[in-house]
Amino acid sequence: MKQHATRSVQARSLAPCHICIFCLMLAVGTFPLLSRFGAAVASPMAEAHIQATPPTVAGCTLFPIDNIWNTPIDDLPVDRNSATYINTIGADTPLHPDFGAGLWEGGPIGIPFTDVAGAQPKVDVTFDYADESDPGPYPIPADAPIEGGAASDGDRHVLVVDRDNCLLYELFYAFPQNDGSWTAASGAIFDMSSNALRPDTWTSADAAGLPILPGLVRYDEVANGEINHALRFTAPQTQRAYVWPARHYASSLTGAQYPPLGQRFRLRADFDMSGYAPEIQVILRALQTYGMILADNGSSWYISGAPDERWDNDMLRQLKQLTGADFDAVDVSTLQVAADSAQAQLPNTTATPTPTPSSVATATPLPTLTPTPTVGFTPAPTAPPELFWKNFLPLIR
Repeated sequence: MKQHATRSVQARSLAPCHICIFCLMLAVGTFPLLSRFGAAVASPMAEAHIQATPPTVAGCTLFPIDNIWNTPIDDLPVDRNSATYINTIGADTPLHPDFGAGLWEGGPIGIPFTDVAGAQPKVDVTFDYADESDPGPYPIPADAPIEGGAASDGDRHVLVVDRDNCLLYELFYAFPQNDGSWTAASGAIFDMSSNALRPDTWTSADAAGLPILPGLVRYDEVANGEINHALRFTAPQTQRAYVWPARHYASSLTGAQYPPLGQRFRLRADFDMSGYAPEIQVILRALQTYGMILADNGSSWYISGAPDERWDNDMLRQLKQLTGADFDAVDVSTLQVAADSAQAQLPNTTATPTPTPSSVATATPLPTLTPTPTVGFTPAPTAPPELFWKNFLPLIR
């Protein structure tokens, strides 16, 4: 379900009726145009809900095509609390690309990931929050890249894709040990072919209990002219509640002005991107079509991406011309097919819930909470063993 679906156009003679159809296609903006990246893509007004394949990493599908990460939300209604959430995060605060080339304070800029073969030896990981972490072991190589670098005291995420079995392993606040094992605050394992969510109320390597990798801006996608998934971003203050597809909160704030984790936002449809570099337009189109998911506490409007020496940092700074006022919060509740699944109801279809396989975790899931009738919120339980997320605010670069 891409915004800019590539279509083949066969040369053929045009009968009068075909000419009429051709003119109609031009009028509604569905005829493919030649992008500045050399691929045939639909115009910005095109029908957004035609996606041939979901995003891939290391040869693996990055979750099914009908996963909520991969589902366009450009036609969904604005959330009734949109203006309040925007003002809380900062209507005048610039968007910030939290990724790029080079180093920042000695570490790569962004959240790195690596892929390994299925035969990669697995190692033990000791977790601070073992009751909400998948026990492993994890196929983490000794030289796995760490967010912020080996000496970082930031979030220290480690992301590893098993490319043969298409499993995603993610750690938060991870440290290698001399014996080859690792320690981490929390960790999660995701079957990349599945829509299964984590047990309700569980965290992951991210505060919202979601995977991190599917929300990263990756250079190869931008270079290819298309990002066909939602992005990940952070906000300084979030609510002690979460909305689908999130599974976990990371706050003690209960005010309705604070956005819950899992809240989706999108770039306004009337935003004029014509003056931006072609590569930046790829990111902006993704923000219009797929939006971004609030996944963690952090600096306002920081969108996540993978470090890559091919990024042009000066070009990425064009994203800072946008502010929170250029976005709307979106209500995605009508897309939910099942409470424990990330499968999304595609527009104009009747979804059959995909059987949800057993969670990777072996611990007994916490009971499913009954959400309040207010915009699909899942409030915090009355007295849980609370996990307060490390509220690391990146310095403004």
